[in-house]
Amino acid sequence: MKKINILYMCLVIFASCGSDSDPKNTAPTMPSLSNPTNNLVCINNVVLFNWVGSNDAEKDAITYQLEIATDINFTKDPISFTTTALSKEVTLAKGKYYYWRLKALDDKNNSSEYTTVYKFYTEMNGVLNHVPYAPVLTAPTLSSSVNTNSVSLSWTAVDTDNDNLVYDVYFGTVNTPTQKVASDIITASYTVSSLTSGTKYYWNIVVKDGKGGTTIGQVWNFTKQ
Repeated sequence: MKKINILYMCLVIFASCGSDSDPKNTAPTMPSLSNPTNNLVCINNVVLFNWVGSNDAEKDAITYQLEIATDINFTKDPISFTTTALSKEVTLAKGKYYYWRLKALDDKNNSSEYTTVYKFYTEMNGVLNHVPYAPVLTAPTLSSSVNTNSVSLSWTAVDTDNDNLVYDVYFGTVNTPTQKVASDIITASYTVSSLTSGTKYYWNIVVKDGKGGTTIGQVWNFTKQ
């Protein structure tokens, strides 16, 4: 009888321990950007950022981390704000391109993914021409591996003034490449060939608008298998 009672108590303790765990806390949903819209030319350098808020399954309190910079990697002149509101007014420099993104965090320190990056330009009085935006990689995927002897490099670029853009292509095995393999091409693609297996290649694009506006793109890379 004593053994039965001990077994019963063990089962009760095991059951109570097994039911004491809490469900895992989840991160908030990703917010979405509203203003300034992508590729917007802002007349005023005092910019009101706003966005559509996130949801949290556990109803945790949500804060938003707003990040602004003058490059798409958020390494140049970075600015960061944390707020519980769905908007933030920020005074920025005139005559500059800016990139912005956002993520949501709950009070358990879980965070959503970053939003897509939006870019805009703060107008400078008397500026007649704007430099092109930084080029955006299309292919091959950043840091990917390829198994062909030739690869088509491709990208996209936007100009606020809708100027006709031309491109210089730099390509090589050093980071940052110094060898210019193409000059003033009008198509946003260029094919490189005779690639060597086991070699990592670096490349970047210089965008020119024909009016003195020039933008140097970031360095991208891929590896030939």
